Amino acid sequence: MRTVLYCVCVLLVACSGKKAKKHIPLNDMKLIVWDMIKAGEWYNVTTVKDTTARKRKEDIRLFSQVLTVHGITRDEFYSSYKYYEAHPVEFKVLIDSLDAYSAREKNAESERKAKSH
Repeated sequence: MRTVLYCVCVLLVACSGKKAKKHIPLNDMKLIVWDMIKAGEWYNVTTVKDTTARKRKEDIRLFSQVLTVHGITRDEFYSSYKYYEAHPVEFKVLIDSLDAYSAREKNAESERKAKSH
């Protein structure tokens, strides 16, 4: 009986100490994923020219920098990403917002190029 009571107390203390993890809000997650995509693109272009970048694990460094810039940890990013994957409606909104953001960025880039010529 004492053992059961002890286990229940330990579980209660352990569970009460945990804070409910919140996922990264959609607009913030959109910007983080966008920066991850851009870092991945930059890495792919760089490794075509510089094959030693793979050996230096440049991609991991870039992705870590993106997370640092956004003030989050790797675990926070992955747990939020898993949250969105587990919630298809919200994941679709995230992907759709990334698509719209990409279109706006392309339009802005086209306008900048047109003004400079």
